[in-house]
Amino acid sequence: MTLRVRLLAFASLLSLAATAQAAPSSGGWDWLVAPYGWGASVGTDLTTNIPPSSSSSDVKFQDLVDHFDGVGEIHVEGQGDGFGFFADFTYLGLADESEQPNFRATADLDTRLFEAAAVYSPGNERFTGVETFAGLRVIDVDFNTTLTPRDPAYPPVIVDTGDTLTDFMLGVRYTFAFSHNWGLTLRGDGSWGDTEGTWNASAMGQYHTQHGSWAFGYRYLDVDLKPNGNRVSINMSGPIIGYAFRF
Repeated sequence: MTLRVRLLAFASLLSLAATAQAAPSSGGWDWLVAPYGWGASVGTDLTTNIPPSSSSSDVKFQDLVDHFDGVGEIHVEGQGDGFGFFADFTYLGLADESEQPNFRATADLDTRLFEAAAVYSPGNERFTGVETFAGLRVIDVDFNTTLTPRDPAYPPVIVDTGDTLTDFMLGVRYTFAFSHNWGLTLRGDGSWGDTEGTWNASAMGQYHTQHGSWAFGYRYLDVDLKPNGNRVSINMSGPIIGYAFRF
């Protein structure tokens, strides 16, 4: 059985620490704290050997907003001369209900994503130029689906899958400093281990202020899981806008 649930979520302020204002080396550390939101379109594919055979649905934002449970993200990063680290936490809670030709489908998705990595930044200015990073990505996902056939001769089918998976993550980002106030950061990374593979990419423009940066751009994340013998694919993509605080 293949079930596709198209979900759309939106949260308020966001920024990525990679989009912060460039700073010359000072001997101390620069710190960033960035609560952020993500206007992401979320697609979920579930593949299992339990019948019925397949279903598909697409839900627009105005149809889904009543089923939106919540999303929250925060990014923290510190950087010294040449090295640093970051930690990123994302929570996404979504629910959907749809009517199919042969059955009624309800789905609930809770995903917690934690990333922690060391950063190598060889440039003279922090948060600029080419930076590489390596660390861990931990994904905790709970996905519950109930399929109720219209034919009363068939019982409801419940698929409840969940697991905590840990990957080794490698990535690179590059920040262009067009002027004192404007910049652009490109990031790409992947992780492998307990998951079937995850891929993340973003492009973020920045407008720097005295104490941080306004940020705006686009992010894509694809996660392939195989918990408890089931295959779950989660992809999230959409615009980002917000502010990174610096101290």
